[in-house]
Order: sequence, then structure tokens, then C-alpha cells
Amino acid sequence: MSRKSSESTDRESQSSHIEKLVSVNRIAKVVKGGKRFSFAALVVMGDGRGRVGFGTGKAREVPDAVKKASEQARQKMIRVPLRESRTVHHDIVGRFGAGLVTLRAAPAGTGIIAGGAMRAIFECLGIQDIVSKCIGSTNPHNMVRATFSALCSVTSPRSVAARRGKKVGEITSRREYAQSTRE
Repeated sequence: MSRKSSESTDRESQSSHIEKLVSVNRIAKVVKGGKRFSFAALVVMGDGRGRVGFGTGKAREVPDAVKKASEQARQKMIRVPLRESRTVHHDIVGRFGAGLVTLRAAPAGTGIIAGGAMRAIFECLGIQDIVSKCIGSTNPHNMVRATFSALCSVTSPRSVAARRGKKVGEITSRREYAQSTRE
């Protein structure tokens, strides 16, 4: 009885996740009888409320590769602090290999200005307003890893205030002052 209820809660938690297939590569291995094909999948998964993860999977069939990748993405989820549940707190740069991505916080109504793999990450994460740019490699694997390295370095004003021993109002008032001087 308890096993049945735990299975239903697992299904409910899985159904609340947003899953996006970013890329599928076909790999051919040449053998004596011809070619053997296998597939590699890159999947991004998130809950739409600040948690996101990515995974890769390889198999002889596409659905099996996607299943492996989504399982890995579910296990490797990270939490990203969001401002007003719609954008990042500050501008960030992420790098992986030859890929470099810049993420900029945007005002409400801007939307997701991003391409390819980064757009999938932001939609799964629950970000609604962000401006991003990919510089260098546009390989989906590099872009995903560079975006995740950037998202791992996002800090909220609450954590910065706790680290410095100050109040949150002191940290955010400086941000508002800096924005008014730019305009």
C-alpha cells in the first residue's frame, strides 16, 4: 500500500518537471558488416520555479538515449535564486571550453532573448525576462555547460547580506542607486 502511494507521488513530481530536448547526435561506428548507429541526447529539465539540471545519454535508440539523459538531468538539478521569480539578480558571465555566455537581468516584459540551448534552460528554470548572448562556440554542449557555470555563480542579495553581516536593504539600495546613475 505504501509502495503504491510513493509511486504516485513520484509520478506527480516528475509530471511537474519541464523537459526540453536540446540536441540529438547520430554516431556511426563502422564495423565489418557495415555501420552501427547510436544516438546521443542532451536534455534540460527544470521545475519552472528556480531548479534546473541537464543530462546526456547515449543508446542505440533515440527514446532510450532521451530517457537516460532525462534521468541524469533529474539527478543533477541545481537551485538558482531568482529576482521576483522572473529574472536573475545581476549580470553574469559563464565560460566552458570555447563557449562564453553573458546573461543580463532585464526589466519586466522583455521576454527571453536567447537562442537555442540557452532558451531551453531559461524556460525550464522559470525565467521570464533575460537578455543573453553567446560568444564563441555555439556547440549546444558547450553552451549548456557555460550557461550552467554562469547560473551557479548567481548570488541573491540575501546571501550577500548574510555573508557581509549587513541588512538586505543596504545591499539592494546600492543596486537601485547604480541603476539610476546609468540612466
